[in-house]
Amino acid sequence: MSLAKGPSGTSPVVTEDDGYVPSARRLARDRYRRTRARRATAVAAVSTLVTGAVLYVVITGSPGWQRTRETFFSAAYARIALPKVLEGLLLNLELLVVCGAAVLVFGMALAVARTLRGPVFFPLRALATAYTDFFRGLPLIICLLMVVFGVPALRLQGVTTDPVLLGGAALVLTYSAYVAEVFRAGIESVHPSQRAAARSLGLSSGQALRFVVLPQAVRRVVPPLLNDLVSLQKDTGLVSIAGAVDAVYAAQIIAGKDFNYTPYVVAGLVFVALTIPMTRLTDWVTARMDRRRAQGGIV
Repeated sequence: MSLAKGPSGTSPVVTEDDGYVPSARRLARDRYRRTRARRATAVAAVSTLVTGAVLYVVITGSPGWQRTRETFFSAAYARIALPKVLEGLLLNLELLVVCGAAVLVFGMALAVARTLRGPVFFPLRALATAYTDFFRGLPLIICLLMVVFGVPALRLQGVTTDPVLLGGAALVLTYSAYVAEVFRAGIESVHPSQRAAARSLGLSSGQALRFVVLPQAVRRVVPPLLNDLVSLQKDTGLVSIAGAVDAVYAAQIIAGKDFNYTPYVVAGLVFVALTIPMTRLTDWVTARMDRRRAQGGIV
């Protein structure tokens, strides 16, 4: 490393041993870019502050703000609700882990069934297609009501009536249909030449799918899969309609005593606090895969 004398009015420039010295035009361009970046940051900060100030004035100046603050943003009720909501949140996290794993496995099986070739697999393809179409079109809350209240009404021997298990089963039934389509899109995005090359090397159809197609397909659909898990994390709160005491139902119990809805706000903020890290992780994985794909690192 060595020091080179820069243009008049500038500090010395550190150069490599090859003697390269940035031109005055390049230095001016770099200064211009830094100036634009600082200006853009300042404008964004000022506009954000102005927007926040306007919203604060409009909301706090509304005629019903005092009553709204007491009903939805009471610090006293928030302190009472937070421990109970966090206690119920453990059930939501357990459902997320167990149902998430089941959804990935079942969704992959459905996707593979829909991509099987040959007329002998037509009934399996038709069943997988019908299942996917039905549960993608059926609202989740209706599926929950049908499973949670319909299964116990059948009085089947050996079938559980636990609302937590039945609610989790309804989540798996619905989200498996969405995840199956994500996996299927990934499988079909793999070029047919990959499968043909695997077959030419002596691999069977099943081996080509397992060792060649699926690894590429899964890598390509990681971001949308993470988005589905974020949605699943939020929808675990719907099991409260079956009577399971999760974060939402815990908030409902406290809110029902004095008709103060601050516990619902606390539960919502807790779910948001869980969702934001998962969303940022999804963004990071997506950006990382885009960079690797641009550099030719992903097939």
